[in-house]
Amino acid sequence: MTTLLKWLLLVPVALVVIMLAVANRAPVTIVVDPFPPPSENLTFAAPLFLVVLVSVIVGVLIGGAGAWLRHGSNRRAARQAQAEANRQRVEADRLRSQVNAFATLPAPGNSTLA
Repeated sequence: MTTLLKWLLLVPVALVVIMLAVANRAPVTIVVDPFPPPSENLTFAAPLFLVVLVSVIVGVLIGGAGAWLRHGSNRRAARQAQAEANRQRVEADRLRSQVNAFATLPAPGNSTLA
């Protein structure tokens, strides 16, 4: 089901990206120097679709890094909760084995040595 949903979403997105690339092949000049006059060493030409796609990719990466950093406290709390659950599980297993060992002992006053 999820594979079908992925294909239903990814194919139209891929088609839109391809149409964007074909329609915007004209080169544009990118100036990296923010101060006029622009230096020839800090300019380059690239197709417009490449500039747009690289900008989107960089934006997604920056947004993903921001979300990852923002949720660091949640990941830390989850690790601590998992460690506490593991400690509690070990303690429960230890107590269960003690109860089982106690249950196998003969009852007081019922000596089998007589």
